Amino acid sequence: MKIGILANPKLRDIDQTVREIMSVLEGRASITLDADLGKSLGIQGKPLEKMEIDVLITIGGDGTILYALQRYNHVIAGINAGQLGFLTEIPRDNIVEMLGRVLSGQYTIEERMRLKVVHNTSRLADCVNEAVLHTSHVSKMHHFDVLVDGKPALNVRADGLIIATPTGSTSYAMSVGSPIIDPRVGAFVLAPIAPFNLAIRPLVIPANSMVEVRHADKKECMMVLDGQEEISIAPDDVLKLSRSENPARFVRFQEDFYDKAWKKLRM
Repeated sequence: MKIGILANPKLRDIDQTVREIMSVLEGRASITLDADLGKSLGIQGKPLEKMEIDVLITIGGDGTILYALQRYNHVIAGINAGQLGFLTEIPRDNIVEMLGRVLSGQYTIEERMRLKVVHNTSRLADCVNEAVLHTSHVSKMHHFDVLVDGKPALNVRADGLIIATPTGSTSYAMSVGSPIIDPRVGAFVLAPIAPFNLAIRPLVIPANSMVEVRHADKKECMMVLDGQEEISIAPDDVLKLSRSENPARFVRFQEDFYDKAWKKLRM
């Protein structure tokens, strides 16, 4: 098996953790480190997009996984060394046993829908969680026109707008009132951030829809993709969002979304 390793460099004792993982894998798998991680350990590494691997082990939290998937769509086995770790699967204190199960093929691969984002004619990085539009200036509202399959769906003044996948329904969208959506459901959520009209609520739409966002007041705004990449959106720009043909893929040892939601979100 070919294994890649990516780690959040800000974690305490990360070098020690990486070396522990490498000792578990040594002689049982071919190992490739992310270029920056390899540099910190004095080992030759490769950029994520050039890794030819079966599984990418990430060490960190959900942000580390989102960072990885913005660059290449590897199968992810996430070790939770962050705070929430909703997308991760391996506890930091159970690395040896869980990696043994990965090496012996005792796992399934779960696919999660991703969001395809087209800015004018340019395709941007797919999103596992969400694309967020927000005003360029603090305390300034923006007027958004949202069309679903060419028909008006939302006309709202708000601080911003979140277009989220079911995975993202337990992230930023949840904090602005989105329902929690089982990841097996084919749907997206359109969730305004602090709308001026209190009657406006998040809207759940089919995942095979085409969402188009336009500027109703011709103001510049910003778009953030999975909290990783920020793009300036000019007044006349056109944004189109739809279901990506490339789902995210995760190593799983159990498939109980509700059990994980209960533990992680303290519902």
